[in-house]
Amino acid sequence: MVSPELSHQYSPMAKPHVRNKTHPCLTDGFLFLGGAFFALLIVWSFSSLLNSAPRFDSTPLTEAKATSEARSPGCAANLRYDPPDETFYDDQELSYSIEKKIEDWDEKRKRWLKLHPSFAAGARERVVLVTGSQPKPCKNPIGDHLLLRFFKNKVDYCRIHGYDIFYNNVLLNPKMNSFWAKLPVVKAAMLAHPEAEWIWWVDSDAAFTDMEFKLPLERYRNHNVVVHGWPKLIYEAKSWTSLNAGVFLIRNCQWSMDFMDTWANMGPIGADYAKWGQVQRSTFKDKIFPESDDQAALIYLLYTEKDKYYDNIYLEGEFYFEGYWLEIVPTYDNITGRYMEIERKVRTLRRRHAEKVSESYAAQREQYLKEAGNGRWSWRRPFITHFTGCQPCSGDHNQMYSGETCWSGMVKALNFADNQVLRKYGFVHPDLRDSSLVSPVPFDFPDDGPWG
Repeated sequence: MVSPELSHQYSPMAKPHVRNKTHPCLTDGFLFLGGAFFALLIVWSFSSLLNSAPRFDSTPLTEAKATSEARSPGCAANLRYDPPDETFYDDQELSYSIEKKIEDWDEKRKRWLKLHPSFAAGARERVVLVTGSQPKPCKNPIGDHLLLRFFKNKVDYCRIHGYDIFYNNVLLNPKMNSFWAKLPVVKAAMLAHPEAEWIWWVDSDAAFTDMEFKLPLERYRNHNVVVHGWPKLIYEAKSWTSLNAGVFLIRNCQWSMDFMDTWANMGPIGADYAKWGQVQRSTFKDKIFPESDDQAALIYLLYTEKDKYYDNIYLEGEFYFEGYWLEIVPTYDNITGRYMEIERKVRTLRRRHAEKVSESYAAQREQYLKEAGNGRWSWRRPFITHFTGCQPCSGDHNQMYSGETCWSGMVKALNFADNQVLRKYGFVHPDLRDSSLVSPVPFDFPDDGPWG
């Protein structure tokens, strides 16, 4: 394009002057040279712009970039960042086996967390739930179905509270079978999850029946293991049922690694396994079977080495850290009624809400549960209902009750818990004995609904 000035100069309406007249060939030449120069200038400008632009595909990883990548936006952990720096994972001598010791674990965890700074926030309260079952199909015809529902129950609870969960169905150490199988899995989980402060073992036949309740981790800040138990039954009654090792919380630290070594060596991998069974039976007169078991071993360590272990192991007896199903299942109907009474009076607790904010409503409900009590004779929802003695997979239940009592109790417990979940999705089981039947939840329930 010709500039306005040039356009005016060569307009046919302009009056010609002899002094300014140029040769036609020279005029065309100047126009050509001017246009070429202008085009060259434009090309050069674009070339400079492109050459000066940053090349993200070829820039080397600088320390600043590494720091930026290590931290994900907001408070979320960055799951896509693992620096090339060596950690304990690069030590070929380190073993996940329950038969191999782990040393300097606190320092190894500390270094890993330092190299993964996005996991620092909330590390002290991070929990990984671990559970599992046998490698083969269940002998009990409905065993696999029941175990699936128990697993769903745990997944529901973990999703609501933001916990990770690992389900294992292989023997990580063939010698450590039956009730001992949990210890190799727990140790492996400690190594697989250095970002977690706590590993929480929950037996496959235990169900969460208060989906709102959250572990009071602050209470356990000075302890490394938490288990449901009672000191008097350990030190006075010397009872095999003074605690239950089917549900326990263990801190991911060196003390716990050492403790696990001692505990596991009272099992089948230990040289004195046969002897430990005899010692346990002679110490705890109510122990049923002759071989050493994980629960009797734990009680024995507490009983014989109180100075060494008691201050580190919290015996939780204030609430149903796990509770005996026979005393709990008959209370579900009354508990449901009491909770609905509260909701009829408190409209905010009846409000529909997203599942993600369930903890907010749990906190609101607490003020109305102060008179409910905890544990036996309480009308508060039991935290965990544990079907000890039922053996849903093998079907070889304790002969003091029938298999049908076990299976129907499990169905009722699982539906009692499922109602607390399904309600966020707009449905409930109107009959806890019938898993297949659900009803839609009316607006402003429980003013109206399946329970009247």
